[in-house]
Amino acid sequence: MIKRLKYSEIDFDKYSKCLNGSVQKNWYAQKEILDVLSGNWQILVYGDYDAVMPIPLIRKTGIDIVSMPLFCQQLGIFSKIDNPQTNDKFLKFLKKNYTIFYYCFNNKNRFLENLDKKKNYIIPISDYAVLKRKKYFKGRKSTVKWAQHLFYREINLDADSISFIENNVIGLSKKSDIEKLKKYIEFLNSIESLKLCGAYLNEELINLAVLIREQEQFSLLSLANNDFYKNENGASFLIDKILENYIHKKSFNFMGSNIRGIEIFFKSFGGELEEYGFIQNKFLQKIFTIKNALF
Repeated sequence: MIKRLKYSEIDFDKYSKCLNGSVQKNWYAQKEILDVLSGNWQILVYGDYDAVMPIPLIRKTGIDIVSMPLFCQQLGIFSKIDNPQTNDKFLKFLKKNYTIFYYCFNNKNRFLENLDKKKNYIIPISDYAVLKRKKYFKGRKSTVKWAQHLFYREINLDADSISFIENNVIGLSKKSDIEKLKKYIEFLNSIESLKLCGAYLNEELINLAVLIREQEQFSLLSLANNDFYKNENGASFLIDKILENYIHKKSFNFMGSNIRGIEIFFKSFGGELEEYGFIQNKFLQKIFTIKNALF
């Protein structure tokens, strides 16, 4: 039987135990991460926390609506064994009991019902020399080789790095979204889960990769590029250096994308496709898009 629990009703010891013992375990579903990214979330529980499903909410016109928080890619169902029958029960309960705007499951969740899919790209732990020789696209190899006049440095979070991110991040049109990114980065830094990797032309920072550092994986939260120096190919140089330094011990998660140009960029380093299901309400999307355009 599936139960709906408000935040105040959750046994977080049992929730964390279920999450950590699950085959779908991921970064986004942890309590501390959802507290920062969502701040308003519930869970669905199967049995005695045999399976759990976090549900992030936003409040619009007095109604709680299911919506993935910014910078949260995948949630879904977490259990010791991924069971399509159980997952379908969660999906039906979600559709029956919530107003859904947009919700993403994780790449290990399987369903009897067919869901639309989003793309993610991962490079598993690999031998860097073999990865570069066999899986880099020919053009990416050439671009990386051409950019060897640049310098690679890992830096600390400070006023200068925050300013570079704020001025050069792409894909965030609203000032409030940039503020959310800064808050999240500062939180990651406070829990020692942040790594900043920079590409320098002489002494000037021209590209900055913002990485989430997990025990066995780096995830690319943001790649900030100074467009004035785009012909220096700093982004390619930077990803290559990160892989050279770390891919032998940590996998690399590109965190998307369905945008073709970005997708090809990720694939060109040997990124392997991992799809995950999602559901959305296109009618609500149209309403929110119109409202955002007007206000």
